[in-house]
Amino acid sequence: MPSVALRRAVRETVAGLPREFWWLWTSTLVNRLGAFVATFMALYLTLDRGYSASYAGLVASLHGLGGVVSSLAGGVMADRLGRRPTLLVAQGSTAAAVALLGFVQDPVAIAAVAFLVGMASNASRPAVQAMMADIVRPQDRVRAFSLNYWAINLGFAVSSMAAGFIAEVSYRAGFLIEAGMTAVCAVLVFVKLPESRPERIARSAGAPGGEVSLRTVVRDRRYMAVVGLSFLVALIFQQGSVGLPVAMGEAGFSPADYGTAIAVNGVLIVVLQIPVTRFIEHRDPRSLLTVSSLLAGYGFGLTAFAGSVGVFALTVCVWTLAEIVNAPTQTGLVVRLSPVHGRGRYQGMYTMSWSAAALIAPLLSGVVIDRFGARWLWGVCAVVGTAAAFGYGVLMRRLPDERTGGKRVVEESGGDGRVPAGKDAGTGAVEAGGGAEALA
Repeated sequence: MPSVALRRAVRETVAGLPREFWWLWTSTLVNRLGAFVATFMALYLTLDRGYSASYAGLVASLHGLGGVVSSLAGGVMADRLGRRPTLLVAQGSTAAAVALLGFVQDPVAIAAVAFLVGMASNASRPAVQAMMADIVRPQDRVRAFSLNYWAINLGFAVSSMAAGFIAEVSYRAGFLIEAGMTAVCAVLVFVKLPESRPERIARSAGAPGGEVSLRTVVRDRRYMAVVGLSFLVALIFQQGSVGLPVAMGEAGFSPADYGTAIAVNGVLIVVLQIPVTRFIEHRDPRSLLTVSSLLAGYGFGLTAFAGSVGVFALTVCVWTLAEIVNAPTQTGLVVRLSPVHGRGRYQGMYTMSWSAAALIAPLLSGVVIDRFGARWLWGVCAVVGTAAAFGYGVLMRRLPDERTGGKRVVEESGGDGRVPAGKDAGTGAVEAGGGAEALA
């Protein structure tokens, strides 16, 4: 009976999603399966090349800075050029830059190419999220984003284990394998994925009121407030990879101890992401984001009381549950607050909040730990999580309709619930402006 229930749950989880989604999902999985460089980059620079830890940190920061810059650029490209061209350019550039990074030896050249890798690799994210919003029915979007997030973590879990074995043989082989698998992603996009940007929107983008610029996004006060809250939550989650290992090291725990504790994060996401999504799929995002913010903040806050690997692992369980709830809910919320013809830019701004957190979190956690101690860092996490939860509760009292993104539909979709080709996915023709601007 349990096996029958499991098969039924799997069928219900994957049912109703279009074929294009699964090709995009496959591209995401392949990309993450080959994500070796991020795992061993610090070791490559310090052990293989003999550079200092400070230089390795500089390269990591430049990689993150490239991601911040390209988040917005990728969003603009997804709206102007289309989702498919943006993915092809980003993935092709990533493959070339990663391969080049394996051969350059001058420290300035390594830093410059690392910046280019960060730009190229992050430019595809707004396009992927916008394409998923285009091709998936509104009522299935949280499930689709959750499945994509699951693929990211499954691929990263496998690639993290494989990276160690590859590094023992040849670091350069790792660079070349990642470049090759990224190129495979580009081929999948070229062969299997049609352009998903709604044709009517593409044709009318130059019409008055049809174009959404970055200024439009920035002036959308409620949406930018949501992006700010996302940044706060991202700062908390980043502590799993920047604050936690430092704090455990200062407390006398070994790198293996940290590896054991943080491994719980990946295992739980792979095991629980799909069943938890079935539970939260049609629930109020306001409540979900409020609860997940509290779980994130106090999950890390509890780390202040951890004195063994087992207790550290338990705290990881708490904030991992927050991550499982937050990721698909937040991405789905961004779609609901975005006008159809501005999805790329809106997703780019959201992506930038996470890239900026990845850039800033190491600096903030280092300063807090050095000056005040690790316990203060975990206390700050609890305070930030509480503030984010309060913010979500206040800002999300009125949300646009899940099916229309805040717009009133006056043109019906096809019989299967999906919008016919050439029309706005999930919206049809609309009478009134909506998205986040309708809430301001």
